[in-house]
Amino acid sequence: MDIGEIVNDAIRYPSSDWKKVIILGVLIIASILILPVFLVMGYGFRALKASIAGFDELPEFDEWGEMFVDGLKVFVVQIAYMIVPLIIIFAGVLGSFTMVSPDTGVITNPTAFTGLVGGTTIIGIILAIILGLIETIAIAHMAYNDSELGAAFRFSEILDVISQIGWLDYIIWYIVVGLISAVMAFIASFLNVIPILGTLIAVLIIYPYIQLFWNRALALRYAYE
Repeated sequence: MDIGEIVNDAIRYPSSDWKKVIILGVLIIASILILPVFLVMGYGFRALKASIAGFDELPEFDEWGEMFVDGLKVFVVQIAYMIVPLIIIFAGVLGSFTMVSPDTGVITNPTAFTGLVGGTTIIGIILAIILGLIETIAIAHMAYNDSELGAAFRFSEILDVISQIGWLDYIIWYIVVGLISAVMAFIASFLNVIPILGTLIAVLIIYPYIQLFWNRALALRYAYE
């Protein structure tokens, strides 16, 4: 499938059952209690898994324990892939404190300070982008392998999938789908300015719509490499 077909299909996908979109939105609201956030992630993963398997309908809200565990697995994968970039950035920030005089609070070596913070930040961001690209397919690979956590770390298989898609085609997909998601998120943030009604529309409809759109688009990109 080309990028146009993927986007068109993914845009239509959530609208196949607005009731389920709203249920997901309710879970997003409940995520303020922390634990429901794993149900939100788990349902998105379930939609990804079902789409890879060839189903066009939104999955059911059932087997909540399994959905919760799947959400935890997605969280673990995300943390595992992003921990190194975060450590690099954090190390740069911590290192910068050694260049600040404890007595005056003044930076003792502005050039070294800028180089350390800026350099580690740039390295961390570049690494985060690269690993983020791999992580996205890793999660899809886990879904394809029946939620097996280890599948998300079979790097040779994951890189082979990306190679079959084509790095350029994959990056274009990532940018296009990311931009569409960002536009929808911007609309949601704009609606949040409207008291109560705007916020409800954003949280109950647009935010869950974005998640389902993203997972459907990912499934189609993965399944039709």
